[in-house]
Amino acid sequence: MKFQPWKMTPVQVIVLTYLIACIIGSLVLQLPVTHKQGVEISYIDSLFTAVSAISVTGLTTVNIADTFSPTGVILLMMMIQFGGIGFMSLGAFLWLAMGSRIGIQRRQMIMVDQNRSDLAGLVRLMRDIMIISLLIEGMGALLLGGYFFLFRDYGWEAFYYGAFASLSAYTNAGLDIFGNSLFNFANDYYVQLVHVVLITAGGIGFPVLVECKEWLTSQNRTQFRFSLFTKITVTTYLVLLVIGFVTIWLLEINHAFADMSWHQSMFMSLFNSTTTRSAGLATMDVNDFSLPTQMTMSFLMFIGASPSSVGGGIRTTTVAVVLLAVFFYARGQKHIRLFRRELMDEDVQKASVVFASGILLAALGLWGLIIVESSQHPLIKMIFEISSAFGTTGISMGITPDLTAPGKCILMLLMFIGRIGILSLLYLLRNNESKVNFHYPKEQVIIG
Repeated sequence: MKFQPWKMTPVQVIVLTYLIACIIGSLVLQLPVTHKQGVEISYIDSLFTAVSAISVTGLTTVNIADTFSPTGVILLMMMIQFGGIGFMSLGAFLWLAMGSRIGIQRRQMIMVDQNRSDLAGLVRLMRDIMIISLLIEGMGALLLGGYFFLFRDYGWEAFYYGAFASLSAYTNAGLDIFGNSLFNFANDYYVQLVHVVLITAGGIGFPVLVECKEWLTSQNRTQFRFSLFTKITVTTYLVLLVIGFVTIWLLEINHAFADMSWHQSMFMSLFNSTTTRSAGLATMDVNDFSLPTQMTMSFLMFIGASPSSVGGGIRTTTVAVVLLAVFFYARGQKHIRLFRRELMDEDVQKASVVFASGILLAALGLWGLIIVESSQHPLIKMIFEISSAFGTTGISMGITPDLTAPGKCILMLLMFIGRIGILSLLYLLRNNESKVNFHYPKEQVIIG
């Protein structure tokens, strides 16, 4: 059968685009001009870095600061922007700038790329996402760059560091050019707070940011109604943030935080709870944490950020809907009702499928990593690495550079799936056949 690209589904086009982008990125990072003088890296490490940048994960097999030249760093920033905001958001912005018409096929691709369920208002959404993202990244770059210039010994390079840090934080990429993530700012609460705000803005979801913009520009804010998606997303995001903060603080107050002041331990807990949403930046070595905290962070990374955001994982709304389904089922109710609305059965089914598929993918990834890495690394470190890759987070316990080529391939696959999303992966299995218009007799089976 001949390959007919014009007959590809929007999902197939999106996945293929990201795949080609990763390959092109890896080849570009092999060019000598992207490396510092005297530095050479293998192709597998270039591919890993490209996949990590485009999937906005942050796991690296090489030190970015020691490996790449300013040219290489700028190319990495382009990959991060491409992966963070999304191929179709950038494409739609360019189409609008050139006055090009955005037809139904392009709108379907936008719908897939942004994990939307309908075509209504997609072009305006893409425009708003691009403008809001550039404004937030620009403000972050000025706040950080100006601070580095005035209070840190970076000179005019301060704005270069600020721009990269802002982009990496907002897109939840987790990459850094300081050489040791944010370890140098472990006691700098200003830098940490700016990063917390940027990480939250990127991870909470583009639709939420757009609705906040509409609320701010609304002439009658008291009558403005936020969507059910925004209410569930914000509530779940904040609940997970608080749970992570409290849990990490309680588990480490007499361990890793024992010699810290109360405010330093509080900021450490807040930052680590925030960064596990999908950011991957770190202010301390996670190896210093206790096993319960490392498992807690793995669980938070597995959940990841919100849908239609820069983050990966099974997403916050998935966890919320699954837990609500369990709660309402236990109470004998067939429908989920909250915020004076009722969830659609299709969304409950999607959440269940994504939740189960996420667990299966993470389990298979861990199983594969254990096989190829044999007994070289402790189990908790491999669990942490798998959760970080699947959630496109990027925090590591330090084993990434030491992985074998097959182990790196497993992480790359999980990072790629984390970027395109589980639903997009499942949609690849669909064909273009018409829907079945008949039913077989139904019969119950024993469950549980």
